[in-house]
Amino acid sequence: MQIRARMSTSADGYVTTPSGWPALTADPAFVSGESHGIREFLEGCEAALMGRTTFEPALTNNRWPWPDLDVFVLGSHRPDGTPDHVTTDSDPVRLLAKLRSANRGGDVHLVGGPRTIGTFHALGALDTLELVVLPMLFGGGTRLTPMLAPDTGLTFQSERALPGGSVEIVYSCRGNRTELPDKPAGH
Repeated sequence: MQIRARMSTSADGYVTTPSGWPALTADPAFVSGESHGIREFLEGCEAALMGRTTFEPALTNNRWPWPDLDVFVLGSHRPDGTPDHVTTDSDPVRLLAKLRSANRGGDVHLVGGPRTIGTFHALGALDTLELVVLPMLFGGGTRLTPMLAPDTGLTFQSERALPGGSVEIVYSCRGNRTELPDKPAGH
């Protein structure tokens, strides 16, 4: 089992628009559940792990966003209308233990914002960070950092161009960050 975070970001580093929507929703090429490589990403996933803020809007959706995935939600309370098959817990360590004991060998899509990703990274549970960089500048919104600390050890794994000018970049979170140089590289 690998826990894989996938999120979109503007070229200037914002994971949400200034009005708080996920960055990907601002791209005219975006089609929910279809575009930007999401189908390929979800092929090996059996579960979704997220925070309550990401989960709650799904309760009023006209379509359940995770029809084929087990759902685990980190939150201080179980929101009204939460389906019985959804596992919730306020403690990330306990939720991670429940996720691991229910796992049948597939990967986990860590859905959510920087705080949730940072929480599970701090527990040593985040295996990959997959970013879809959009060809857009927002000038404001929520940044991926500081919740995911700058000292996070990221090791480049792959990149690919996506239709519409976006680029997918995959990093392993299992490395150690080397110190930043005091002077530019090559000098």
